[in-house]
Amino acid sequence: MNNLLELNTTEKRIQLLKNTVAPFNERAQKHDKDVSFPFENYKDLQSIGYPSLTIPKEYGGAGITLDELLTYQEIIAQADGSTALSIGWHMGIMKYLGENKIWNEDVYSTVANDVIQNGALLNNAATEPATGSPTRGGKPETHAIKQGNKWIMNGRKTFTTLSPILTYFVVSATIDETGEVGNFLIKRDRPGVNVEETWDSIAMRGSGSHDLVLENVHLDEENLVEILSNKKRKPAGWLLHIPACYLGIAQAAQKEAVQFAMNYSPNSIEGTISDLPNVKQKMGDLELLLMESKHFLHSIAQQWDNGDENIRVAMGPELGAAKLSVTNKAVHAVDLAMRIVGAKSLSEKNNLQRYYRDVRAGLHNPPMDDMTMMQLADRSMKENN
Repeated sequence: MNNLLELNTTEKRIQLLKNTVAPFNERAQKHDKDVSFPFENYKDLQSIGYPSLTIPKEYGGAGITLDELLTYQEIIAQADGSTALSIGWHMGIMKYLGENKIWNEDVYSTVANDVIQNGALLNNAATEPATGSPTRGGKPETHAIKQGNKWIMNGRKTFTTLSPILTYFVVSATIDETGEVGNFLIKRDRPGVNVEETWDSIAMRGSGSHDLVLENVHLDEENLVEILSNKKRKPAGWLLHIPACYLGIAQAAQKEAVQFAMNYSPNSIEGTISDLPNVKQKMGDLELLLMESKHFLHSIAQQWDNGDENIRVAMGPELGAAKLSVTNKAVHAVDLAMRIVGAKSLSEKNNLQRYYRDVRAGLHNPPMDDMTMMQLADRSMKENN
C-alpha cells in the first residue's frame, strides 16, 4: 500500500511517511540556496495522500487526531522545515473547517473532494503590509464590493505561504457595504489572481511565502464563506502544527550534532569529542530540552483531542504556552547543537546553519510571545485571586 488513507495503524503511516520524506533534506539545501520552491516535495506528499489525512472521515479523509498530526509534522520538519510549516497550514485549516462546520456543507465537501482526488492545497491569506499579523486585530485593506450577485475584490496579501502551488486561497477582506470582515474562497485560476515573488527572508526560504495580488477579481456570492465577527475567536488547537515544526527542526539539529560528536576525533584527544565532559553536558542539556518539549506539546494535544467543547474553549493559555515554550526551547536547542559542532556549523554546506535560520522564524509565528504572556498572567491572577 502506498496511500496513507489505506493504512490502518499510526506505525505503518509513520514508516511510509519517513520513507517518502527521506530525500527532502538533500533537496532543502538546494532550495535554500536558490530561494526556490520544492514542488517535488509536495508531489511526493500528494502521491501518498498526506493532504487528505486531516479531512474528517465523513468527507472521505482519515480524520486523524491533532496528536497524530503533530507526530507527522515533526517527521516532515526533521527532513525540511519549510515544507513542514507550509503543509501544516493546509493540514490544520482543513481539519478545523471540517470539524467545526465553518463553511457551507457543499463548499467544504467540494474542496475536500478536490484535496482527496487531486491533492489540492489550501491556505489562508490574511496578513497585509499595513496591518501586520492578523492576530493583532488590524482590519484588512483588501476590500470586496458587491455588484449585483457578484463580488469584486482588490488587495494585496503578504506572507502567503505555499503560494506557488496553492489551489485555493482563503482571503480576508473588508466588505465595503457593511464594514464587516469576511473570508472569501478564491480558486487560483480566477482572472486577476496573481502571485508576486517577493519572498526574501533568510528563514524558511523554501516556503514560497510571496505576495498575493488581487486585481478586480470577480467572485460569486457563494465565495463569501465566512463572516468574521468581532467576538473573541475560540482557541485553535490546530495551530500546534507550528511548534511541532520547530521541534522537528531541533530534533534534526540534535541528530546532526550528536553524529558529529561521536565521529569527530581531533589528534589532541583519545576517542571522540563525545567523551569530553563539556560536550556531554551540552548533549544532555539538548536532550532534556527536547524531552520536555515533546512531552509538553503532545500532552496538550492529547488534552485537546480528549476534551469536549467546554474544555477546549478554555485551553487558550495552554495552547499559547505550548507554542511559546516549544519554539523558544527549539531555538536554544539548535544553538546548543551548533556549540557542540563549533565553527563547522557555520559552513554553508552544513545543515545546522539552515536549521538556525529556520528555527528563528518560529518566534514570529502566532501566537506571539508577548500576547501569550499576558494571557498567562491573566490566568494566574484569576486563579489566585
